[in-house]
Amino acid sequence: MTIGTNVVRRNENFVGIIKSYYQLTKPRIIPLLLITTAAAMWMASGGRVDPLKLLVTLVGGTLAAASAQTLNCIYDRDIDYDMLRTRARPIPSGRVQPRHALIFAIILAILSFSLLTAFVNLLSAILAMSGIGFYMLVYTHLLKRHTTQNIVIGGAAGAIPPLVGWAAVTGDLNWAAWVLFTIIFLWTPPHFWALALTIEDDYAQANVPMLPVVEGEEATGRQIWIYTLLVVPCTLLLVYPLGAAGVLYACIAVVLGSIFIRKAWQLKQAPFDKDVARSLFKYSILYLMLLCTGMVVDSLPMSDRVATVVAENLNSLLSLIPSL
Repeated sequence: MTIGTNVVRRNENFVGIIKSYYQLTKPRIIPLLLITTAAAMWMASGGRVDPLKLLVTLVGGTLAAASAQTLNCIYDRDIDYDMLRTRARPIPSGRVQPRHALIFAIILAILSFSLLTAFVNLLSAILAMSGIGFYMLVYTHLLKRHTTQNIVIGGAAGAIPPLVGWAAVTGDLNWAAWVLFTIIFLWTPPHFWALALTIEDDYAQANVPMLPVVEGEEATGRQIWIYTLLVVPCTLLLVYPLGAAGVLYACIAVVLGSIFIRKAWQLKQAPFDKDVARSLFKYSILYLMLLCTGMVVDSLPMSDRVATVVAENLNSLLSLIPSL
């Protein structure tokens, strides 16, 4: 009876430990990073991405992102303790010791670099490691606690995954890759500031100078509006002048961008309404997911044939106009 009880307790403890280390990686953030990586790979390969390379790159990216988030949990453990919504995280709650978390993060980073170097290429591995370094040194250490522009500049860390994906396929970075980087870079402020508007009290309690806390809701609403007006046209640069995406993607980008702009305008008009801010935050996630899906579908060979048929029919219709 005693043995059975001990076994159950050990199993519960082991499961609890695994769960705690899993929570250190902030797993809800990672899928969006992987979606941008995969979209870049599909676009770079013209819709003919190698399944094995895709899998390895996504695993390597997951490990790198998990390492960065774990390091962030170590560095920000004081802030996490001050904020009610994060106080139950593994480190501030005492379930994981910082030194153990550091070992875990280092192992994840080594695995990521080794995997990408051995099975993809060195450039993708270096980019993945640069993402960790930029996130920790520039965003977490230099910016987060000292300036309202923390998420603007720090957003570059979240824009590195598409560079990793592009480099994994081509071994280099061209203009299309950097436009993908810029899209994520410009998308991050309206996405994150919309969230910050809904939880600004937490940031104020922890003395984190997020834009809504320092400059207020109206200034944040204006900034969200400006960055939304920047990111939507930027998505179309992949169509013209770069020609990296086609008509199908252009249509998707215009429709999604129009909704994004409308929601940003609604928030600008009602910056104190947390429901409006929450709606924009949720849509920003859907926007990026569907935009990346559009990149993938547009890159498929089948979409080229569809676009060709549409163009031929359109030309036929236009040729009839003079006779009408």
